[in-house]
Amino acid sequence: MKVTDHLLGGQSKFFFGLTPDRVLEAVESAGLRCTGRCFTLNSFENRVYDVELEPESADSDGSTQAPAASKKNFRIVKFYRPGRWTREQILEEHEFLLDLQNTEIPAVAPLFFSTGETLREVPGQGIWYTLFPKVGGRAPDELSDEQLERIGRLLARIHNVGAVKKATHRVRIDPDTYGLRNLEFLLQGNFLPLEFKDRYEKAVKRICEITAPWFAEASYQRIHGDCHLGNLLWSPAGPFFLDFDDMVIGPPVQDVWLIVPGRDSESIQQREVLISAYEQMRAFDRKSLRLIEPLRVLRIVHFSAWIARRWEDPAFPGAFPNFGSDRYWRDETVGLEDQLRVLEGAVA
Repeated sequence: MKVTDHLLGGQSKFFFGLTPDRVLEAVESAGLRCTGRCFTLNSFENRVYDVELEPESADSDGSTQAPAASKKNFRIVKFYRPGRWTREQILEEHEFLLDLQNTEIPAVAPLFFSTGETLREVPGQGIWYTLFPKVGGRAPDELSDEQLERIGRLLARIHNVGAVKKATHRVRIDPDTYGLRNLEFLLQGNFLPLEFKDRYEKAVKRICEITAPWFAEASYQRIHGDCHLGNLLWSPAGPFFLDFDDMVIGPPVQDVWLIVPGRDSESIQQREVLISAYEQMRAFDRKSLRLIEPLRVLRIVHFSAWIARRWEDPAFPGAFPNFGSDRYWRDETVGLEDQLRVLEGAVA
């Protein structure tokens, strides 16, 4: 398997080699004082740390913007992976979060530095980072109908705000960007074994061909983009979503199906509960439900290309030990062919 990495030179070296000392140095370069406590948080795509500030710094860094449930003396420091998003794309994520906060929708928005900006460059490294308040919450194990209703109304409010403005720099999720371009990357990088290459390519291209007209008819706007339950927390005030890093321009149904991803009858019933609550706050295009299965395919292809692009990152081989094996690509290929049969049946 050919290894490809899009992080170059000193940026890559610094990003992979972030240590607590370097994290604290970056935070203090913004004029804040840290106590020295710094903990690494789970994040594959970026590097995220929990840092404690001295009380006087915590009182002066814009923390009044933070939710009431935030832990005053702590900040979450997020270093963006170099080469992934441009400055403009990151700022569009921040703008969406601030729009939500300003509309009194629960969201963990970035804090402002003393410069009045939410994004800062690590001196001499070309890596962007930002600060977020540390907010507590618990991840729900299972969702009751009442919880699904609350999530549905919250999601509708998020989408109402998302529809107000356009994000001109963010990625549009469709069969071209998430399907064909990722397929091209996998093929050009020789990631697919010869045994499955033609079958995998044929399935992806045919699925994209069938569903491209469906996406062309859909309404697009700013959405969360990665709205699975791992990015949902519950506080005493109710639910809120984390990690808008994968914010995209897409059909609202992308966020809906990720909350309830199953295909079985129970999942369909749960999704109906969520959508019915959503419709209390915002109209939902039920015709867009046909996009769920192609969106599922696009996520599968995008996920494989994502791992391939990150393989040089030391965190990835250990986290995905089966990636690149014949079994991995057999399972992926068979899964896509099954999806293709379902979609061909839908248009027959």
